[in-house]
Amino acid sequence: MCGRFMFDPTTNPELKKIQTLAATQGVAVKTGEVFPNDLTALVIDQDQQIKVVAMAWGWPGFKAGQKLINARSETVLQKSRFAQAFLTQRAVYPTNGFFEWTVDKQKVYFKYPNSTQPVYIAGFYAYFDGQPRSILLTTAPNASVAPVHNRMPLLLQKRQISSWLKDSSWAQAFLRQAMPPLQAQGPSTTPKKKK
Repeated sequence: MCGRFMFDPTTNPELKKIQTLAATQGVAVKTGEVFPNDLTALVIDQDQQIKVVAMAWGWPGFKAGQKLINARSETVLQKSRFAQAFLTQRAVYPTNGFFEWTVDKQKVYFKYPNSTQPVYIAGFYAYFDGQPRSILLTTAPNASVAPVHNRMPLLLQKRQISSWLKDSSWAQAFLRQAMPPLQAQGPSTTPKKKK
């Protein structure tokens, strides 16, 4: 799963522009390390236009106080709770990178190798009590993430954002795509042997 990501617009002009566009709604999105329930910048297709909005991350869960922050790409269309929102209200999280934790709770940060290029995470959203809330998609890990965790976010390239947002057939096919290589920063990504 992906439980946190980084949104630091000071490091990238593209992310700075996204932050500025989100701020036009009169709401400041969370910068730095973004946690579930934080208000984050999100790219959506609204009225046939690609827009940046501010939206809380996480759907109401099955119990009081619980949040659903990830949906599995392999089963999103089979889950009645997710399928309609995925088909009609896809979104993109602009980030610098994301965090995963090793089995012994060490935090590892993933981004594109030797690059400040934004990492775009695929997701979708729905309305709860009249308020939009987002959820991101996860997939099987690539070789970069597998030593740390058994899931990773579903990642898009910038050139794929419009297709993801506007073309449902393209988006459904993309759910099965392999993810690009990433660079890990943090503790050793070699799993420790169990005693």
